[in-house]
Amino acid sequence: MFAVAAPVWVSAQTADSVRLDLEQCRQLALQNNKQMQINREKVKAAEYQKKEAFAAYLPAIDFAGGYAYNQKKLALFDSDQMLPTKSFDPKTGKYEFNLVTNPETGLPVMSPAGEPIPSTVAYLPKSAMEFDIHNLFFGAVTVTQPVYMGGKIVALNKMAGLAKEVAESMRDNEAQNVIYAVDAAYWQVVSLQAKQKLARSYVNLLDSLDRNVAVMLQQGVATRSDKLMVDVKLNQAQVDLTKVDNGVVLSKMALAQLCGLPVNSPIVLNDDLAAVLPDSEIAPSYNMEDVYSRRDDIHALSLGVKVAAQQANVARAAMLPNIALMGSYSFSNPNSYDGFKNRFGGAFSVGVMVSIPIWHWGGNYYKYKNVATERNIMELQLADAKQMVELQVNQASFKAQEALKTYHATMSNLESANENLRTAQIGFREGVLTSDDVMEAQTGWLKAHSENIDAIIDVHLCDVYLSKVLGTL
Repeated sequence: MFAVAAPVWVSAQTADSVRLDLEQCRQLALQNNKQMQINREKVKAAEYQKKEAFAAYLPAIDFAGGYAYNQKKLALFDSDQMLPTKSFDPKTGKYEFNLVTNPETGLPVMSPAGEPIPSTVAYLPKSAMEFDIHNLFFGAVTVTQPVYMGGKIVALNKMAGLAKEVAESMRDNEAQNVIYAVDAAYWQVVSLQAKQKLARSYVNLLDSLDRNVAVMLQQGVATRSDKLMVDVKLNQAQVDLTKVDNGVVLSKMALAQLCGLPVNSPIVLNDDLAAVLPDSEIAPSYNMEDVYSRRDDIHALSLGVKVAAQQANVARAAMLPNIALMGSYSFSNPNSYDGFKNRFGGAFSVGVMVSIPIWHWGGNYYKYKNVATERNIMELQLADAKQMVELQVNQASFKAQEALKTYHATMSNLESANENLRTAQIGFREGVLTSDDVMEAQTGWLKAHSENIDAIIDVHLCDVYLSKVLGTL
């Protein structure tokens, strides 16, 4: 629902400001990220491939036709033909050739070529056996129904289904990468905004100290050197504040780009550092089988092993017989079914086609063994990936625990730094401490607060990364 409503909601706020929380940033990024759009299109393509593979089960109907112009007519004879005839002879009970005979001898009269001369002939003119094929039209409608293809069609359908699952897993894995990148950019903005407030507070502290030292200089209780030291510290703090201000602007640009918004969008985050203090605990151990089942990249690799197995079935099908039923209706004009008359005529034909591979010098077998080896490689890659995931989980868990401990330590340091600054300010007002002591306390206060901000953000980033490697992001 958010993916549909988001563009209208964002555009309505662009003129003033765009208020976003972490979940809204995630949704915008998932909707607008180009790689996510590519992966969604890949899922569609895999669905189409699945439907294409299923179509191989069904009969294929094809039509082919054409036209040809021939220069000459079709002639069965090269000249007029005179064919000898036969008459029935009651004496022999057979048909005998009608020949010219010598009245005296009764023997056939021979031609100069030494052949008997027929007394009667059947005259067959050349023109009677000529057919007009100047304009030839032809066509055929063919129906082919696979019966047994060695298991190839079944394997291809299974591969297409697995390919769709792989595409969906890669899409979901990319979604986790996008979310992780958005979270990192989001907490970076939160961190810099907190440091921006801290830098302003630090400038205000130094500015107040600078005014107090100026008054003390006029009263003769401070030296010119004290004033210059505070001025240098104040100038440096103002430069640092400018850098932080620029960092906030640039980090918001980076977040806007990830969310698919114009980079100059006036983003306002709904979260601040005080509202997102970490309070989570890290589990000491995890069930790795559950982790493997949730990891989209591991799922994609396991599907790859299954795809390799089906590819082996396809390769094996090349060594098995193929059987298909065929039927066709062919026609032509002129047609040969009725004396080559210049009109369309055709006929049906049905049959069975069987293809049996006999000998290919081991080519098909070696192809099958090659694909089987590829499957072994995929299984080894899957096992290696599981080991890497286990290492990732252990490292992420360790870093998350370390970040949480660091956060608690910075909270203790923060209390000490606040108390030290308060004591230094009181001592300075009472004249028992110098401006150097106050600036040292202020520097310690700034460092403690800055480390506390970094620790809070680090806890969130480690928690997000741990969720990513656990497959729960």
